[in-house]
Amino acid sequence: EVQLVESGGGLVQAGGSLRLSCAASGFTFDDYAIGWFRQAPGKEREGVSCISSSGTSTYYVSSVKSRFTVSRDNAKNTVYLQMNSLKPEDTAVYYCARFPHICARFQWRAGYDSWGQGTQVTVSS
Repeated sequence: EVQLVESGGGLVQAGGSLRLSCAASGFTFDDYAIGWFRQAPGKEREGVSCISSSGTSTYYVSSVKSRFTVSRDNAKNTVYLQMNSLKPEDTAVYYCARFPHICARFQWRAGYDSWGQGTQVTVSS
């Protein structure tokens, strides 16, 4: 059974940092790109970042470039999202998801075939 489990969310002040983790199991991890999405109350789920299966290619939505860094450890079947200089508008539930496509299409939500349950990130002003 494919499983993706996010952790690391929490409450942080604006300007602070958090590191999210996405632990995967039930499939050959290094065969797949992994994406991060977020969903704020009343808004659509938005693609935030993607990392290729090998970890050599990364993609970001423009609003988080230079603040967020995605990485992966294929030996640990885990993807990380380091979030720095957090802003109140980053407040959302963050999800990781398995993407059997190239990361250049990472904002194509329907292309993801398995999702985690999400972790809440709240940034106070």
